[in-house]
Amino acid sequence: MTHSFHSTVLREYDIRGIIGETLGAQDARAIGRAYGTLLRADGGTRVAVGYDGRLSSPMLEEALVEGLNDVGIYAVRVGMGPTPMLYYAEASAEDVHGGIQITGSHNPANYNGFKIVFRGRPFFGADIQKLGEIAREGSWLTGEAAGPRGGSEHREVLTAYIARLTEGLAGLDREKLSTLRIGWDAGNGAAGPALEALTKLLPGEHHLLFTDVDGHFPNHHPDPTEEKNLADLRRLVAEKKLDFGVAFDGDGDRIGAIDGQGRIIWGDQLLMIYAKDLLKLVPGAMIIADVKASQALFDHVREHGGKPLMWNTGHSLIKSKMKETGAPLAGEMSGHVFFAHDYFGFDDALYAAVRLIAASARLGKSVTELRGAMPPLVNTPELRFQVDESRKFAVVGEVKERLSASGADVDATDGVRVSTADGWWLLRASNTQDVLVARAESSDQAGLDRLLAQIDAQLAASGLERGEQAGH
Repeated sequence: MTHSFHSTVLREYDIRGIIGETLGAQDARAIGRAYGTLLRADGGTRVAVGYDGRLSSPMLEEALVEGLNDVGIYAVRVGMGPTPMLYYAEASAEDVHGGIQITGSHNPANYNGFKIVFRGRPFFGADIQKLGEIAREGSWLTGEAAGPRGGSEHREVLTAYIARLTEGLAGLDREKLSTLRIGWDAGNGAAGPALEALTKLLPGEHHLLFTDVDGHFPNHHPDPTEEKNLADLRRLVAEKKLDFGVAFDGDGDRIGAIDGQGRIIWGDQLLMIYAKDLLKLVPGAMIIADVKASQALFDHVREHGGKPLMWNTGHSLIKSKMKETGAPLAGEMSGHVFFAHDYFGFDDALYAAVRLIAASARLGKSVTELRGAMPPLVNTPELRFQVDESRKFAVVGEVKERLSASGADVDATDGVRVSTADGWWLLRASNTQDVLVARAESSDQAGLDRLLAQIDAQLAASGLERGEQAGH
């Protein structure tokens, strides 16, 4: 008995496909069998399983558990909730050896997928390809080798998870915090019920949007990195004159935020706030950010006595680097924020929201003041454009070679990041799509235009132009 996945499904950081076209119950069953086989080989026998609010998630969960059971794995089913709740279930329970969340994250409603943890570490890249290999060869455990069929139980973890989130405010004056007025937008994603439970326990006044879970996402798409998806939250903050607002992606592992004036606080700007707070608590700490983050962030960490480290984009890569270096804080432009300080080191947008409240309180400044104090820079959003899969890495290699030969100031951590007197620009190949990603930042528009001209010149030298914007 073998199984072949659609060629687009096994990605770098997770498993993802279109329901009924490239992903279905048979795939979920095969993932369960293949993952369970790897876990059994490592001495593990129990896996936490959770799922998000997409219409197809219960069906995939059922099939995944069947696959795990087929190879003798016992499933601890934590039910519907945000991805970080599944991570919490895996990290906090001694009787659990791995975790799988069924989630389409911030993808369109007809997508779904899997995010995986193995023995407390991220499971990505070669690990995911190994699942495909086991399925293709049918080399999963069967018959006597599989042993007795695994069982399952339903375990309620939401209450304990929410209680753990509130510890992010430990030691702070709750009376002072009770004056806060905050807006929250769950975007009809899986974080909704958890958010309702969390805000009941937080001091202050809370105004919630779209907490009912609806896999059709009727109000707006749950991706807080796109400005248009923050329109409802902006309106709420303006109408109610709130201190700030927080938004979540479809599975609650990425945060978006706006201040009291409706200004967006991008991922790297949030990290500036967290870093300032954390470096008071842990002087000299290393703080990691991905290559798309503003130079202002790296300078800010240095100014406050920290050690900035620029690293590859990708939540699994960042988590692995944190484990390796012992860094207490990391983040990405995409809104993934990782706290290992007083927490588990995984990306949890609900915990990040609690730590934003805590940072503002400890620093003695409102979120609006903290945002207002940031240097006024001009930058592009992420510019994404289609490039043939066979060419994308080659193009970045060609650009790197030309720039190095010209004596340019190039950081090759992940693609090419070029620093000039005008600021910096980045060109990197996406690990998950046939897309090149560019970004540039300067102190003024004229500088930004010059940086973009450099990107265009490099692309032209490789026979490409920036062309049509590709979607996520």
